[in-house]
Amino acid sequence: MSQLVKPHGSDTLKILLLEGSEREQALQAAETLPKITLSSRERGDLIMFGIGGFTPLDGFMGKADWQSVCDNMTLANGVFWPIPITLSTDAATAEGLNEGQDVALVDESGEIMGVLTLTEKYGIDKAHECQQVFKTTDEEHPGVKMVMAQGEVNLAGPVKVFSQGEFPTKYAGIYMTPTETRAMFEEKGWKTVAAFQTRNPMHRSHEHLAKIAIEICDGVMVHSLLGNLKPGDIPAEVRQEAIGTLIDKYFVKNTVVQSGYPLDMRYAGPREALLHALFRQNYGCSHLIVGRDHAGVGDYYGPFDAHHIFDEIADDALITQPLKIDWTFWCDKCGTMASMRTCPHEAEDRVLVSGTKLRKLLSEGGDVPDNFSRPEVLEVLRRYYEGLQDHEKVKVELTGHSAR
Repeated sequence: MSQLVKPHGSDTLKILLLEGSEREQALQAAETLPKITLSSRERGDLIMFGIGGFTPLDGFMGKADWQSVCDNMTLANGVFWPIPITLSTDAATAEGLNEGQDVALVDESGEIMGVLTLTEKYGIDKAHECQQVFKTTDEEHPGVKMVMAQGEVNLAGPVKVFSQGEFPTKYAGIYMTPTETRAMFEEKGWKTVAAFQTRNPMHRSHEHLAKIAIEICDGVMVHSLLGNLKPGDIPAEVRQEAIGTLIDKYFVKNTVVQSGYPLDMRYAGPREALLHALFRQNYGCSHLIVGRDHAGVGDYYGPFDAHHIFDEIADDALITQPLKIDWTFWCDKCGTMASMRTCPHEAEDRVLVSGTKLRKLLSEGGDVPDNFSRPEVLEVLRRYYEGLQDHEKVKVELTGHSAR
């Protein structure tokens, strides 16, 4: 019997991905169905349904669930869920669909990713969703911008999933399903596993957080987002190389594993931290590392709002628990990485490390201090930024002006 945490709201993973002859027959039948084109975010959500990452959901949410998730952070049946998982389309397309019929779900390339059995069509108050989930309706916020750009009508119903897209091949050895991570943890004999969420390469502060978790748990899974990010963020393949290099050079063997998942970032700050904990429970993780400004963007959230929100939910909402870690930094007087809880020195002795600051230094060709990021990681990142600069030079030579 497994000693890992149970999936969320269920004794077993709810896997909606079809395989073999069942998939072939369903895919053939889907060719003749009306088609809805998924946004990138919806495509990632569909894949998570398929692999059991969104257990116990069986498809896109209806209005009662949408309303309850927005207002109460629970499904209509009371099961904890912090962010709506919805599918939308334009009013004209929705008008041509009937409840009870099957609809093919295709991505922007035209690949049929799955089928929705339509149970409900409904409109929502997008501004209300944004205010509840993102705590703002400012369309400069990338998550708000995504919601406001949705179609006027949401489509609800259970899904069958045909494809995991490019993730298994493009990120072979990194992308894993919850079934695979659970099997890996079992094989390693890990009972307690901390997930480290990242959309950035790991700098010294991230390394410090992961090593704190290793002291507490049997192991750490560095779990990278492989879906879409906002402009300026470092692409997943570069990030994976940088993280892999750090793990190989600076972690004890068999204490940390690297993995990835197929979602886009929502940048929902505290609420997204809760979602991160929820689906990490499905992946078999007992803990989620929550540091400063988890899943935040800009100045929309306080640095530790994602800590506080875990204190606002019911004790039994999640099995997976947060490892709340204070602001971390390099201290010149301590001569090491430290946190507000461990370092007694003044602000001028501290070097605050952040992904935003690291990206800025690298993109501008600036010197990065040794106490900011490991040299082997910087080498990977510098190659990427030098490639961007070379590409920009070619554009200028071909067009006669900068693309910026």
